Amino acid sequence: LLIAYEKTGYDATVPGRLPDLLSVWSAKRIKEQGADAVKFLLYYDVDEDKEINEQKHAFVERIGSECAAEEMPFYLELLSYDANNADNGSKEFAKVKPHKVIEMMKEFSKPRYQVDVLKVEVPVNMKYVEGFAEGEVVYTKEEAAKYFKEQSEATNLPFIFLSAGVSAILFQDTLRFAHDAGSTFNGVLCGRATWADGVKPFVTGDEAQVRDWLQTQGR
Repeated sequence: LLIAYEKTGYDATVPGRLPDLLSVWSAKRIKEQGADAVKFLLYYDVDEDKEINEQKHAFVERIGSECAAEEMPFYLELLSYDANNADNGSKEFAKVKPHKVIEMMKEFSKPRYQVDVLKVEVPVNMKYVEGFAEGEVVYTKEEAAKYFKEQSEATNLPFIFLSAGVSAILFQDTLRFAHDAGSTFNGVLCGRATWADGVKPFVTGDEAQVRDWLQTQGR
């Protein structure tokens, strides 16, 4: 059981997508609730102003120290972005995504943060990979595979993949591609890719249909 420590989203009125904690939680209280680990989500752009990123570094250091004091595993979820491009689905962002993802993994693998497990994106946008793309191609299969390998070599920590809300089929195909590329990912922790297709039977059917979907296609 993981319990999230962060407030959802960020204050869009100030630059930097700065994080904040839920005011009624602490690592101690999360432990008292019976959780097995503390999970914290951080938006991070390795190329953003140093002043902004230093705030984030200190923020994560505090959580790491708090988790260590309570002997609670610290799962850090990292989401990359480009401060100069709000469209993470764009071709332009796809070109810089490997750099953004790999470099932030290097940063937060440093011992000073006391992270136990990284929850991260795959290093490319698979919708722009040769053989997966329906339109423009940004990466050949060989280039994409190289980025998956570089991602593995960027950290000495166990890391798991998030789905970023892609379809279940694309996520499964992505995991097979990662495995074939030599990625040493340690599993997945995903939401929408798992349950999104169950929304339709939930809306149009009844509880029995949802349970049936979860036990068949969902499983």
